[in-house]
Formats: sequence, C-alpha cells, structure tokens
Amino acid sequence: MGTVTLGVSIAVPEPYGSFLQKRREGFGDPHAHGIPTHVTLLPPTEVEAASLPVIERHLAEVAALGRPFPMRLSGTGTFRPLSPVVFVNVVEGSASCSWLQKRIRDASGPLARELQFPYHPHVTVAHGIPEEAMDRAFEELAEYEADWSTTGFALYEQGADGVWRLDREYPFGVDPGASAQDPFQAAVPRQTGVSRPPATSR
Repeated sequence: MGTVTLGVSIAVPEPYGSFLQKRREGFGDPHAHGIPTHVTLLPPTEVEAASLPVIERHLAEVAALGRPFPMRLSGTGTFRPLSPVVFVNVVEGSASCSWLQKRIRDASGPLARELQFPYHPHVTVAHGIPEEAMDRAFEELAEYEADWSTTGFALYEQGADGVWRLDREYPFGVDPGASAQDPFQAAVPRQTGVSRPPATSR
C-alpha cells in the first residue's frame, strides 16, 4: 500500500483561518495555498498506509480524554536564525496543546517520534521566504489578536501535489467506541487517575 504523509493539528477557525492564510500568501509564501491555517500537534510524519486504522484509533483515544479549552493568539514571533519562520503567538492554550501533542507522540503509540526542535505551539504566517518579506510579516501582524474555544483536533494528509487535506476530525470527549448513530456521545473514562489536559494556560 506504500506510505502516506500525515499531520495532526488544531485548525484556526473562520474568519481567522482564511485571513491569516491570505496574509501568508500576500507575504509571498508559495506554499500558503496548500496549508490550512493551524497549530501543529504532530509535524509532517511519513507512515505506512496500512497503519492508518491503528493511527485513527489512537487519535480517537487521545481526543476522548481532551476537553474544550480557550485559545488566544496575540502578536508575532520568529524562530530566526535557527529556522526561517515567522509566526503568530499562542498566548493562551499552549499548555493544553503541549499536553495533546505529547499524548499523540506517546512512545508506546503508532505515532511515536522525536521532534527536530522543542515543541512550541504557534501559527506560521511566513516560512522560507526572503528576509525582507519575513520582516514585513513580523511587523504587519504584530498587533494581531484572535480567540476561540478549541473543541478538537484533526488529521490531515499531504497529497502528491503538496496540498494538505482534511482526513478526519476528532472532537474532544467523544467515546472511541461510540456508535456512528451517536458520534457525539460523551466519553466515560475507563480508568481512574488518568491525566487530563490543563483547562487554560497563559
């Protein structure tokens, strides 16, 4: 069956998502059209296509333990000179994002992997473009603000054309064993003492 490239992220909802994607295009990022605006939980990861059912079960189990949490974006940051990226800061919700990404990459799970850099939740608005354009992105979005309640995450697959497409959404608190007729059944924890994501963070 070959391999596929997957990513897991929290989508930035409308109207914020389209606005930031258009700004990213306007700064000259040639890949912006194929990357929905998001906060990464699992970076691009190549897996065997045959492992997708196991991966989907794993993600459903992680989402079942999650609970909605507030997310707030404010201002810009950059990873330069280490990495050619300008981003919008996640100033609330970062601890919950960190909890989720750690569970998704759990060493005993099907998506276990090491990261190239320490995890830092953010929303990329420029990547790998000329320095002048990176500076413009950093300055023009310096006062940007957005906030919403995050109710789940999603699995994306990268096509041969480089475009990332939604594969499946995972709302928080849904029992992985719930029937298709009742997809939003609240999860009932099967064990006591299980860790939960922080409700808020700043």
